[in-house]
Amino acid sequence: MQLVKIIIYIAILFVANLLSGQVATNSELYQTIKKMDSVYFTAYNECDMEVQAKMYAEDLEFYHDKAGFATNKAELLESLKQNICGKVTRSLVEDSVEVHEIKDYGAVQIGMHKFYNNLEPNAVSVPTKFIVIWKQTAEDWQMSRIISLH
Repeated sequence: MQLVKIIIYIAILFVANLLSGQVATNSELYQTIKKMDSVYFTAYNECDMEVQAKMYAEDLEFYHDKAGFATNKAELLESLKQNICGKVTRSLVEDSVEVHEIKDYGAVQIGMHKFYNNLEPNAVSVPTKFIVIWKQTAEDWQMSRIISLH
């Protein structure tokens, strides 16, 4: 039921943003979200759990097509530490990112990325889609809703 609600929520956001379009790639919002993506995935690739923890909202909802649904920030971080650190790296597919403003909240980032299994260096990495809802706080930006498809 929770997954249905988030899919409906994303669909509404998507349709609403189609009417207004994404922000310009040279806009401050676009550049900020691309920077936040870079900061997070540098921490992800380097196993910097402190930075990763700061970038997840407390009311996090993480939807992963293989691993399922997660809302417990501490458990998600522990899972990343145990299963990802030193084993997987991520790269953004350049020019794939769209950023759509959410008035009085933040932004939606939609794009493609690749994951590489460091234990299988010859494995082919196929681009997959992701959606992140970024919440702007008084101090910074945090990821509040994430959909990761593989």
